[in-house]
Amino acid sequence: MSELRRDPITGRWNIINTDEPASPDAFEVDHQAPSSGGRCPFCPGNEAITPPEIYAVRPPASSPNGAGWQLRVVANKFPALQIEGGLARRGIGVFDLCNGVGAHEVIIETPDHHRQMADLTLEEIGTVIRAFKARSLDLRGDRRLKYTLIFKNTGLSAGASLEHTHSQLIALPIVPKRVQEELKGAERYFEFRDRCPFCDMLSQELQEDERLIADNRSFVAFCPFVSSFPFEMWILPKEHRADFAQIGPEEIVDFARLLKEMLARMRSVLINPPYNFIIHTSPIGPLEREEYHWHVELIPKLTKVAGFEWGTGFYINPTPPELAAKLLREAVLPV
Repeated sequence: MSELRRDPITGRWNIINTDEPASPDAFEVDHQAPSSGGRCPFCPGNEAITPPEIYAVRPPASSPNGAGWQLRVVANKFPALQIEGGLARRGIGVFDLCNGVGAHEVIIETPDHHRQMADLTLEEIGTVIRAFKARSLDLRGDRRLKYTLIFKNTGLSAGASLEHTHSQLIALPIVPKRVQEELKGAERYFEFRDRCPFCDMLSQELQEDERLIADNRSFVAFCPFVSSFPFEMWILPKEHRADFAQIGPEEIVDFARLLKEMLARMRSVLINPPYNFIIHTSPIGPLEREEYHWHVELIPKLTKVAGFEWGTGFYINPTPPELAAKLLREAVLPV
């Protein structure tokens, strides 16, 4: 019989198939890559195709918006939200609305069109993480913005529109509903137990060692007990911290090392699947919250969300996290 498992933070229930778990070869992985439809705008020599760079890592002698860069951040050419203008909050009867004000940026992680994040060196991944931090901190100066979401779509079925590896940052004038639910659930847990639920989860995963994949000095990677998706992975800092942008230099090195390892394990077990990568962090405001803990969700795109999921808010996970963690731990990594 399958199991219904309840998330202690959000209260959401998921269905985990523990009777006949799906192994990696049970999934039809979509390896199709998005096409640039011509010249790739993220490749060196095509800098004029993108909006001007907001942030870049390049030699001192090189010119902005020219070749020679290691990483570039530019505004999204087709932004979900735009930085210009006022919010103009208003209502029309029962409906509330405001102008689509915010920031939408693209982090171009490498000039090499044919490398994915898993192929980058530890130093290069560290450079990407430092860019995430720098842009998050810079956008806090805009008092209209309330939340910064950093995410990565890799592969066509994961939502990527271009093959060249990149991440995105969207800063919003509101705190998203899913983030509010996570915060409220964490607050309820803290009020009842006087402890951070993520710290408790971390402690239990380290103690049980059943869903643990790997850890290092600063971070732990595991498959969560209430995984919504097969082979879903979380990465949590061992030290309690609510705000991703407060990550320190040594932590960046450790985060880069564990993230690269998790990408390599996922690639080995699932043969380079499309995936989403999301940084969950606290809203812009107080730097520390006793009840919240920033973390990363790394989700291979192996299943589709259909009517049951939309109708209930439950997810059906065909691979128990205990099996997923075991297979990921045993993955053969490149030397």
